[in-house]
Amino acid sequence: MANIIKVYQESLPELRFIGKRYTNEDRDASGSYGEKWGQWFQEGWFSPLLALTEGAQTEPDYIGLMRCVDDHFEYWIGIFSSKEHEAPEGYGMVDLPAGTAGIAWIKGRDDTGEIYRLHNECTAAIEEKGWTIAPNTWFFERYSHSRFTPDEEGAVILDYGMYLTE
Repeated sequence: MANIIKVYQESLPELRFIGKRYTNEDRDASGSYGEKWGQWFQEGWFSPLLALTEGAQTEPDYIGLMRCVDDHFEYWIGIFSSKEHEAPEGYGMVDLPAGTAGIAWIKGRDDTGEIYRLHNECTAAIEEKGWTIAPNTWFFERYSHSRFTPDEEGAVILDYGMYLTE
């Protein structure tokens, strides 16, 4: 069973997210974007982006970036980069301001999907710390290579972040 094992704040620099945008219409039969992630790996779509992580002051991790504004949900797959990099042809980009993010580490199994069902628990854990989630904010799944590697029980750690009000 997935659970939150750590909650903390992280200062993020100005970032440019580079990737591809999806909406609710792009969800697979299980309601997730798992098939889109599979397509990214199959097609090698991360390869041209990895060089763009240099200078981003973040690790070259894969990112799922999402938000819902006026009942319009968008989900992006890609990477964080510095603002000096432009999106290659076929990719889009989103500029994100410097700010503080609340981060929850979710430990559990990726293959069962259990780590992707704790949005409400993560926001509650952030708010229990006395932090305020910014309105209409961006949320992100960060697949840190050092933590998103199965342990002896097959569990991984997914970073789930959200921008906070200052």
